[in-house]
Amino acid sequence: MTAMILLLVSATLTMIRMLIGPTIPDRAVALDALTTTTAGAMVLYGIITKQAVMIDVALVYAVLSYIATLYIARYLVKKKVGVA
Repeated sequence: MTAMILLLVSATLTMIRMLIGPTIPDRAVALDALTTTTAGAMVLYGIITKQAVMIDVALVYAVLSYIATLYIARYLVKKKVGVA
């Protein structure tokens, strides 16, 4: 239960960062952290409820979020967003 509370706090802080983030790269990093936190919560839920399928879903979700983050980063670099 403590782990779920910590994940909830982490997700809340990350969400605040994503909404306030002064630059687009900050928001992209916050989105990546939020998806990682969500995957962690899915794994924890799978362990608590003893549903192995939740762990598989979390792994697929994490891989897709990783690919999405790569594309976002590539787009930001290509458009030179946030580059000084």
